Amino acid sequence: MSGNIRLLDDTLAAAKAEGRSALIAYLPAGFPTVDGGIAAVKAVFDGGADVVEVGLPHSDPVLDGPVIQTADDIALRGGLKIRDVLRTVREAYAATGKPVLVMTYWNPIDRYGVERFTAELAEAGGAGCILPDLPVQESALWREHAAKHGLATVFVVAPSSKDERLATITAAGSGFVYAASLMGVTGTRESVGEQAQELVRRTKATTGLPVCVGLGVSNARHAAQVAGFADGVIVGSAFVRRMLDAEDEAAGLAAVRALAGELADGVRGKA
Repeated sequence: MSGNIRLLDDTLAAAKAEGRSALIAYLPAGFPTVDGGIAAVKAVFDGGADVVEVGLPHSDPVLDGPVIQTADDIALRGGLKIRDVLRTVREAYAATGKPVLVMTYWNPIDRYGVERFTAELAEAGGAGCILPDLPVQESALWREHAAKHGLATVFVVAPSSKDERLATITAAGSGFVYAASLMGVTGTRESVGEQAQELVRRTKATTGLPVCVGLGVSNARHAAQVAGFADGVIVGSAFVRRMLDAEDEAAGLAAVRALAGELADGVRGKA
């Protein structure tokens, strides 16, 4: 079975045709439980997300801030396995028909086996993978198998990336480019500044791929700001925080559904 890179491409193109940015949500698998995590992904789609990134929790994350680290710890202590991540993708895609990616560090895939992981992610209906710590120059094996199975390979660029490096990264990627709006780890910020806009401008000069911005977006005002210059707005910690702060799972699902609705209004200029 082929993966859903085309669905991802079509979804991002449809948002552009509507004159808006796509809303991309991030939630870790297995949080607060495997079933609860699946329900949360469905809830953010119900609220208005166009795409969801399902995080594969890692014991030593380098990009994730304290909010996502807390959720990852809960998932790992609950015994989360890669098969649970793939189940999350499968059930979310089956229920919604919308693109679901996995965001993961490289080590778990390397241990699981690249061929096995790409084949199983495609079989689950996945659209691709975001690989924040896989160097492009070491990515040939992954990209070969991802392409064979119809999966996008999304690389991360940062404000520190030189123009030549941006061109190398974007030439190797597919689906979209993940532009980290600032240096540092994930988490909500008071504002998402000019650094992000300049990074998007520089990245777009190297590629025709959509450029989507993450790290720091937490409310409709941020979403509207970023939507003014990016093809997609990526929100993670704000969703996880809503789940962590909720008194129970039902309240958490209602909270992330509501936040998705607010952010969806933001990317449409209705905030």
